[in-house]
Amino acid sequence: MMNLRFGALLLGLGVMLSGCGEKKDEEKKSFALVTTGVAGFWDICKKGGEDAGAELGVQVEVLMPGGSTEQRKALEDLLSKGVDGMAVAAIDPENQADIFDEVAENALLITMDTDAPSSKRKVYVGMDNYDAGWMCGELVKEAIPQGGEVILFIGRLEQDNAKRRRQGVIDCLIGREKDASRYDAPGEVVKGTNYTVLATRTDLFDRNKAKEYVEDELTKHPGVDAMVGLFEYNAPIILDVLKARGDIGKVKIVGFDESPDTLQAIKDGEIHGTVVQDPYEYGFRSIQVLHALSQGDDSIIPENNFIDIPARQIRKDNVEAFWKDLNSKLGK
Repeated sequence: MMNLRFGALLLGLGVMLSGCGEKKDEEKKSFALVTTGVAGFWDICKKGGEDAGAELGVQVEVLMPGGSTEQRKALEDLLSKGVDGMAVAAIDPENQADIFDEVAENALLITMDTDAPSSKRKVYVGMDNYDAGWMCGELVKEAIPQGGEVILFIGRLEQDNAKRRRQGVIDCLIGREKDASRYDAPGEVVKGTNYTVLATRTDLFDRNKAKEYVEDELTKHPGVDAMVGLFEYNAPIILDVLKARGDIGKVKIVGFDESPDTLQAIKDGEIHGTVVQDPYEYGFRSIQVLHALSQGDDSIIPENNFIDIPARQIRKDNVEAFWKDLNSKLGK
C-alpha cells in the first residue's frame, strides 16, 4: 500500500512539473522583426534575430511584407497575437504614423534599418543612410575619377533610408556640403562640375521592372559612365543587363548591400565596389534591445535614441575577408 501511495505521489509530482514547464514556455517573451520586403539582406537579418532569440530564450517571428499595405496588416496581426515587442523597418513612416503609434501604445516598438523618427518608437537600430550614400558616392568617384554621367536605381523612395541614401550619393558626386535634410526631386537632372546624375529609377521591388529600367536608360543614354544600384538586387540586375549587351567594363557599376552575386562580381572585377550594412547585427541587436526593454532595462538606449551600426565600403582588396566573415555568421 505504501509503495502504491509513493508511486501515485511521484506521478502527481511529475504531472505538476510537466505543467510548470508548459507554463514557462507559454510565458516566453515573443518578439517580431518586420522587414520592408523579401530579399537576401533580410534573410541575413532573420538569422541574426533567430540567433539572438535562441541565446536569450525568447520567441522570434520574422515577417517580410511586400509593401506598406501588407506591412500595416502584419503589424495589426502581431498586435492581435499579443507579441511583446516589434522591430520594424518602416516602409512609409509618414503615412504609417497611426499604426506605429498604435503599436507603441500596446507593445514595445523600435525601428531597424529604416527609421520612423516622428513615431513613438523607443530607438532606431541601423546606420546613417545619408553617410552610407556618401560612401557609395566615393566609390563612384573611384570607378570614374575623370567624372561623367551617372544613373541611380532604387526600389522606392518613400522609405527614410532610401531618401537619405540616394541624397548622400548625389551630394557627394555634386560636391556639396553635407546636408541630410536636402532632397533633389527624382525627376530632375542634377549637374555638378565633374559629375551629372541623369536620373533615378524606382522599381518598387519588381525585378522585371528593374531590368526594364536599366535597359531603357542604356537606350536613352548610351554614353552613361556609371550605374549605381542602391538596393541589394539592383547591382546584380545591372550586371546581368550589361553582360547580355557585351558592355561589361564600358559602364562602371557600384552597388549596395552584400548580395552573393555582387560580391562575386567584385572579386571578378565586374563591379567596382559596394557599401554594406550589417543586417545580421540589425536582427541580433534588435532582439537584444527588445528583450532588455521588456525586462525594464532602459540603459540600453543611447541618449540620441540611435544605435549606430556603421556601414563599410567593400572593394576587391577586402571582399574575400568580408565574405568569409559573413558566411561564418550564417553557418556556411
